[in-house]
Amino acid sequence: MAVIALREEASADLEKAARRLHWVSLGELSKAIDLLHQEGVTQAVMAGQVKHNKIFSSIRPDWRLAKLLFSLPKKNTDALIGAVARVLEEEGIHLVDSTAFLKPLVPEPGVLTRRAPNEREAADIAYGVGVARHLAAMDIGQTVVIAERACVAVEAMEGTDETIARAARIAGGKPLVVVKVSKPGQDMRFDVPVVGLPTIEQMKAAQATALAIDANRTLLFDRVRLIELADAAGIAIQAEPPQGAGELGVSSPGISEMGAAR
Repeated sequence: MAVIALREEASADLEKAARRLHWVSLGELSKAIDLLHQEGVTQAVMAGQVKHNKIFSSIRPDWRLAKLLFSLPKKNTDALIGAVARVLEEEGIHLVDSTAFLKPLVPEPGVLTRRAPNEREAADIAYGVGVARHLAAMDIGQTVVIAERACVAVEAMEGTDETIARAARIAGGKPLVVVKVSKPGQDMRFDVPVVGLPTIEQMKAAQATALAIDANRTLLFDRVRLIELADAAGIAIQAEPPQGAGELGVSSPGISEMGAAR
């Protein structure tokens, strides 16, 4: 197995874990493709995350990425990473489901914590799911923060944790509910919703008492510890049946590293 890692995002700990590791910068699409060919790769997995605001950072795209960016009518996540995926396919490199080796981290529908959402939280979740699905359908963000069936904050490019922190500043101490959904026809090859320990810590600091996620389409990193942390903080986590369940799409970011198999 070979790993192509992004200098701007990937952890240096990969040096210890990967037998064959190559570092590239975020804008070096041609170099990444050349390295994949050099390794004889025909199948690859995108893993990790590139923050969406990197689109507006000072990265210097190589000629291939610059051409790709120029050709896009929109520069949202689906358009950008989907275009990269198409380029890889044209080069004979097939992207596979990014959760293929992480199925235990993808929850089924149901309550994941010791307690279920209470009546107040359930009402906020029901409202928030509707708002979040509209947001995700427009590829703006996938997270909303709700209080008393009012939308306090919506996610854009800043990411889930910063959205929760902003909601806490706005809500002024009111208990919050966080809802994070997948996109309609979520392409499981990339930009799959992720919740990790920092999100639970941020929820605790923000007095957010419940989290709703899409079942079968959300990765819970360090799942056992995450649920233990939520239980200790009194946070309820519920996995909702995703919209259009059974219609997972592979028609169309973030990636920290790309694991590739020959």
